[in-house]
Amino acid sequence: MANFAKLGNDNIVERVEVVHNNIATDEQAGITFLQNLYNDTATWKQTSYNTFANTHKLSGTAFRGNYASVGYIWDADNNIFLPSKPFTSWTKHISSATWKSPLGNQPDLSEEQVSQNNADTHQWGYKWNESAYQSDNSTGWDLVDAKAQ
Repeated sequence: MANFAKLGNDNIVERVEVVHNNIATDEQAGITFLQNLYNDTATWKQTSYNTFANTHKLSGTAFRGNYASVGYIWDADNNIFLPSKPFTSWTKHISSATWKSPLGNQPDLSEEQVSQNNADTHQWGYKWNESAYQSDNSTGWDLVDAKAQ
């Protein structure tokens, strides 16, 4: 089966449709089928169900960065689908088709925190705090215990 994303205003994905491979023998055949089905000239782009963060889940070839979902952004310049931008300060990371914080990846948990998570007494993790980053751009990752909330 082939999957196609319908693009709306500002290249935002409005819907995703599945077309049988007998019809979508190539991308243009799938697009033509969908345009005829809906009697419009909407822009459609093929997307891969098995692609996430520019990696193919089944060890195949990644296709267009991510499987498109409603609300995703089509980046025509880089030929990738991206989830919506999570925070103002984050930037596009083309090679992984993701967004990255200005401070990089979240910090690692300590051995003690991992141990407490495994013991099910806490659920430590890091959460991005955009307000903290905007106030002091050397901060942004807050350590939180999901079980305490």
